[in-house]
Amino acid sequence: MHATTIEHCRGFMGSSPDQMQFFSMLLKMIGAKRTLEVGVFTGYSLLATALALPDDGKVVAIDASREHYELGRPVIEKAGVGHKVDFRASDGIAELDRLLAEGGEELFDLAYVDADKQRSEFDRVVRDFMVGFNAAVAADDRVQACLLPIADGVTLCRRVK
Repeated sequence: MHATTIEHCRGFMGSSPDQMQFFSMLLKMIGAKRTLEVGVFTGYSLLATALALPDDGKVVAIDASREHYELGRPVIEKAGVGHKVDFRASDGIAELDRLLAEGGEELFDLAYVDADKQRSEFDRVVRDFMVGFNAAVAADDRVQACLLPIADGVTLCRRVK
């Protein structure tokens, strides 16, 4: 699956193997059963997540492009974890709003947001957004955060209140 992702003309949007190995271990350590992924691309990170979840686990996967997801879906099915995936072809913000309206803030053990990398040519804009996001998280006493230098950076957050 990783080869499919990196060989794609937008392969730079894929998650890194070290990041997925870390997430897999983290999901198992916290006993995650239900996760959320925003930004699926070819499904490499989705596969890693689904493999780490127990057989009755579920990952809600949101991406604007079903076409990209369909590139990796056969591998997800072949790995025997297709039943764990609830793929939603939708705008991420709109779908998150729907989930929140349904009480979604209590539904997930872990959320992985890795969308909008097509803007990476605007590094300054993306960097400024992430700096602002990380500052907001650091100032929020409901959240404990840690910035990890894995792949293109991972902000790990834990709700404490």
